[in-house]
Amino acid sequence: MNQNDRTNQLEQQISSINSEYVRSVEKKKKRQQAQRVRLYRRLSVFGLLAIAVIGFLVHSLVSSQQTLANKKATHVEVEQVLTETLDHKESLELEIAKLNDDEYIGKLLRKDYFLSEENELIFTLPKDKEEDKSGE
Repeated sequence: MNQNDRTNQLEQQISSINSEYVRSVEKKKKRQQAQRVRLYRRLSVFGLLAIAVIGFLVHSLVSSQQTLANKKATHVEVEQVLTETLDHKESLELEIAKLNDDEYIGKLLRKDYFLSEENELIFTLPKDKEEDKSGE
């Protein structure tokens, strides 16, 4: 026979002592076991709560990181547009300054609209012939 079987047979043959001390020890063991079960349950609930809070915080962190990255990309694009707009503004301001000058307006009218002052002849040389000569 097996050792466990012998132990079981001996325990069955021995009658338990039903004294006050034995009952108090058994109650104490039951209370300790119940306290241990409650402790494990509390720790489990606390652990689950901690995991849930940590998960929420990680999720918030990741979403804020994504939002920040999107805003940085938008910021870079807006800065590029701003730079282009400022350059365009400067060129327009320069054009306005030129258009306020009478000499520039006269030169522009002679060049684009072939307007001339009194007793003035305007000669225009075709640019296509110069390109044809260089290409042959």
